[in-house]
Amino acid sequence: MEAVSDSTGRDVGELLLDADADTLRATRNAQLAAYTLSAVILDATRAAGVDLSATAATAGHSLGEYTALLAAGALDLAEGARLVAARGEAMQHAAEVGPGTMAAVLGLEPEMVAEACQGEREAWVANDNAPGQVVVAGTEQGVARASEAARKLGAKRVMPLSVGGAFHSPLMAPAQELLDRALSAAAFSQPVWPVVANVDATAHTSGFEQLLSAQLVSPVRWRESLLALRGLGVERTLELGPGSELSGMVKRTLDGVARANVATPDDLAQLS
Repeated sequence: MEAVSDSTGRDVGELLLDADADTLRATRNAQLAAYTLSAVILDATRAAGVDLSATAATAGHSLGEYTALLAAGALDLAEGARLVAARGEAMQHAAEVGPGTMAAVLGLEPEMVAEACQGEREAWVANDNAPGQVVVAGTEQGVARASEAARKLGAKRVMPLSVGGAFHSPLMAPAQELLDRALSAAAFSQPVWPVVANVDATAHTSGFEQLLSAQLVSPVRWRESLLALRGLGVERTLELGPGSELSGMVKRTLDGVARANVATPDDLAQLS
């Protein structure tokens, strides 16, 4: 955590150990805390002797793409932390300039959810997570109208999400210029394995500056990314970070692919 604190000028230890829920809800704090925790789990996994050398590729959902780049060696811990801190500040700014929200639509395919958003101009598909699980983002009014349209098209359920903005939508455009400044000064290395990018569900070994910039305003194509991993020969996934939501998406998307996740020391003990 010292490297993260030193590189960002933030007391990350206090953020992780002492911050209250309201503090962590702020985008600028939540992103840095989540990145740091995921990096700690990655380091602990390696220290426990888990062999990652046979990894075919990594991928990360939204912010998790930075951890995926860290795991692949395309970013070091401090450089990743600087970018995540800049991203959090940029997205916080964009959310204040153009307030918005998100909602999960269950039981409809992406094309139908996109149809629910058509004509609104204030709501867009933001995440294609897994079969029957799509997230929309936009203004409060736009998401409300798109949610109602999705229900009429047969959605089983529409769930408002407690988020700080309309992430992965055009409302994040003000964040791009700010993040681009940080990305232009960042030092990326050749990764030891490919990283599947959110914006095109394709494995990459370069061009991460452009991919991470585009990610801010583009849908997270997670379902397609999982299919890309299987196309690369992946037979088992290992989720590193808080929660196990991504493993659940793997289960819904990839038949026959084994899953494991490390979020706690107990998870690591079972894995090793």
